[in-house]
Amino acid sequence: MESRRFYVITGGTMVHVAPHFSLCAPAYGKVGHQIASELEKALTAQRVRETSEGRRDGNFIRFLTEEERAEIPKVVPVRTNMARGPSSVSGVEKELFDAAGIRFLETNEDLEKLIDYLVLQPETKGIVLAAAVCDWQPKRLEVDVPDYHDNHLRDEFGKRQERLKTSEGNLRLAISPADKIIGKIRQKRKDIFLVGFKATTGMSEQEQYVTGLGLLKGASCNLVLANDVHEHRNMVITPEEAKYHVTKDRKTAVWGLCEMVAMRSQLHFTRSTVIEGEPIPWGSDAVPANLRKVVNHLIARGAYKPFQGKTVGHFATRGPKPGIIYTSRRKTDFNKLPEDGLLRIDTVGEDQVVAHGAKPSVGGQSQRIIFDEHPDVDCIVHAHVPLRDVGDPARQAKHGQFGTGHVLFGVQEQRPYECGSHECGRNASEGLEPVGHGIKAVMLEEHGPNVCFSKDTDPDKVIEYIETFWDLEAKTGGPVSLGTT
Repeated sequence: MESRRFYVITGGTMVHVAPHFSLCAPAYGKVGHQIASELEKALTAQRVRETSEGRRDGNFIRFLTEEERAEIPKVVPVRTNMARGPSSVSGVEKELFDAAGIRFLETNEDLEKLIDYLVLQPETKGIVLAAAVCDWQPKRLEVDVPDYHDNHLRDEFGKRQERLKTSEGNLRLAISPADKIIGKIRQKRKDIFLVGFKATTGMSEQEQYVTGLGLLKGASCNLVLANDVHEHRNMVITPEEAKYHVTKDRKTAVWGLCEMVAMRSQLHFTRSTVIEGEPIPWGSDAVPANLRKVVNHLIARGAYKPFQGKTVGHFATRGPKPGIIYTSRRKTDFNKLPEDGLLRIDTVGEDQVVAHGAKPSVGGQSQRIIFDEHPDVDCIVHAHVPLRDVGDPARQAKHGQFGTGHVLFGVQEQRPYECGSHECGRNASEGLEPVGHGIKAVMLEEHGPNVCFSKDTDPDKVIEYIETFWDLEAKTGGPVSLGTT
């Protein structure tokens, strides 16, 4: 089988108005070149970490064997004409272009054909779409003559059209937004690891974050690198609505991005199969009363903040039989929970989930692992809220009530893991610590807490514990609504 490939597509594209006139997004491939180089190093380093786990001799880590090196995805740079400049098309590029039915990678249309081809190839492991895609296309060209009875000149464009003549004088060109090509990539291939790029101009950090998050959610990206060309600020944005590597040092941001790609592209996910089924009413006796009271409190306190009409986080309870979980729904607004209710999922081994009526929250994998590994836990709540300042004397006083010794909660790194992966679920489960009153908790850094408890736990103690250590009015990653702080 051919080795897996990461394609790094870089440079600007254009849309032809006429043979000698085009709209374009100017970009010359510098960032893409950096990413291709650093991603190759990051993927190799990740493979070393994976194969050397448990096989260390002091500080020595053995070198990769030839077979292990062959398992590292190959990084393939693909340049647009604008990025390539006077240099020749590489052999790999020519092979790709021929297969995609294009001569060069120049226009939006060329890029779309290339993307369509890559999505069909089973060896495509990931696409880093660092290309600056022209956002506009010509719609109508008119002669600039006021009150002229018919100033329409043309509404068909491209290199095959007649050349425009300056002797005709002033012209008016109407333009319209071009189709978003990036959104096609993961519509059919959820297994492709997709990195998007978002350029902004003169935005605040919050505005830049919200804009980049919009691209990530809209195109189902795994990561987005947002850069502000005026402020020179970079940040890496994740599906769990966190941001990392917020810096004006582009090299630092690029390496951080590549390292996260290398770690997160190796994760494993369980895809859910949806069958017909009715929702479980939020007020149903199937939902433990203490879980309902805790979640209702979180909702009332604003812990679930909508972005594009949807909220992140999750909550769940054990069903009536082993392997059955009642969980929150994906891509809904938890503030409307009484309308949506919960749904039932049946776990079939480690790699199959059957959902009744809708897709479950991505946290379903974490829920399955936690319920399997912590038999004393019946309920799980997770929200993307940050820690309060636990150094505050009033909160230190709660230490004796909630802590076991000095343990207030477990702490686990989130950066290597995308929410919903098996690895993220194990990470959360391994980090859970008992904190008293039948409660276990872990804080996933830059992500939020998982607070777990039995169906017999006093909900007021759970609420008091959460309120003591987490700020329910804030959000990890920052606000997702502009104009808020």
